[in-house]
Amino acid sequence: MILEVAILTIKSGTQAAFEDAFHTASGIISAMPGYYSHELQRCIETQNQYVLLVRWQTLEDHTVGFRQSTEYQTWRSLLHHFYDPFPTVEHYESVLSHERLPQA
Repeated sequence: MILEVAILTIKSGTQAAFEDAFHTASGIISAMPGYYSHELQRCIETQNQYVLLVRWQTLEDHTVGFRQSTEYQTWRSLLHHFYDPFPTVEHYESVLSHERLPQA
């Protein structure tokens, strides 16, 4: 599994509109082949910063399958005008994973 990580800095004052647009865009990405899951997290310290984490089966599912699709053009039109600056996207592979579940 590949983890796509993007730090998204959004133009000030557009957070609510961005989150609404992202909700719509979520349906696009989640329907793509090789997609496992995604989450958008809002930064507590920096009001207009988010992190997007997307899990893909392979790197190519993101870089070719999604980014070269017609669906990506819709994703792009929904979201890209919010970014300032345009985000750097990097991909990671698991080395170690551990999860502590909350106790009841």
